[in-house]
Amino acid sequence: MREFSGYEHGINLGGWLSQCVHTNEHYDSFITEEDFKKIKGWGLDHVRIPVDYDLVEDAEGNYIERGFERLQEAIDWSGKYDLNMILDLHKTCGFSFDAGENETGFFENEAYQERFYRLWEEFARRFGKYYSRVTFELLNEVTEKRFSDIWNAVSTNCIRRIRAIAPDMRILLGGYYNNSIEALKDLAEPYDDKVIYTFHCYEPLIFTHQGAAWVEGMRDSFRMPFEVTYGRYTEYSLTEIEMYKDLETNSFTGFDPEKVIGIEYFEKFVDEAVRVAKERNVPLYCGEFGVIGLADPEDTLKWYRMITACFDRHNIGRAAWSYKKMDFGMADENLDSVREEILKVL
Repeated sequence: MREFSGYEHGINLGGWLSQCVHTNEHYDSFITEEDFKKIKGWGLDHVRIPVDYDLVEDAEGNYIERGFERLQEAIDWSGKYDLNMILDLHKTCGFSFDAGENETGFFENEAYQERFYRLWEEFARRFGKYYSRVTFELLNEVTEKRFSDIWNAVSTNCIRRIRAIAPDMRILLGGYYNNSIEALKDLAEPYDDKVIYTFHCYEPLIFTHQGAAWVEGMRDSFRMPFEVTYGRYTEYSLTEIEMYKDLETNSFTGFDPEKVIGIEYFEKFVDEAVRVAKERNVPLYCGEFGVIGLADPEDTLKWYRMITACFDRHNIGRAAWSYKKMDFGMADENLDSVREEILKVL
């Protein structure tokens, strides 16, 4: 399995150019050059920057020049502080992983797909020359499995069109169920040797999303430590997460219910991803992982130490979610007591 060199230890700048109120006031204040300097001081090697199409397109698909200028600024700041950068299209016209965005129809609508291709061609024309330190990520978190075949066709066509303009640009590709590991085996074979497979990991969800208001069935008051038995993890998951309540198996199946969670949990979780990556000789990257700020900081540190040890064993590059706020902020006050230790393994 090849490595994704230069993207081993990173962080997301979530909430800046995506999942936000799209105003110049927000763009100007949420992230500044000083944040890039700070991230470099943390010892990280790259940033993943989620971007909504709203930044660079109006409702009719006309380009917004100031939006492209902001991306150029991000590239320039990354370069100034010796950080690599991922340009991640978090939302495109007709699709968002977040149903609340009310973006639908992308996978059924050729006009939306053509707009998607043209936007990536525009990104390639403007930013393709930075291929040595910028990577493109085509689309964040395809949701439903039924989109798999059409997503393979769309992503392949998109890569083909990017290649006509930016032949050396590295491209990240993830799959259904919100960039799940399960989807990797169903992704199209790598278009060329500059394609990287990506997945997201918030496992165990019951721990990393404890008290999360957006998880169906979760009580706002629910809290739990990290180091509990697999049996307790199963119990909590069945009680607090609606989608798990009727499942006969879950991610804790096969582990001794009396044993406290250990690195073997994460090893089992990434096993399928590593297998697929080795078979196809494609690099592997975890574009999002993290723990909600409601968790106990010492437990958050334990989780980071364990999951990153697993990633290190398999040379999996990664970017934590997220730099600030967004419920998972690494720079937020709740992590002041453990941030230095987390950054040592991030």
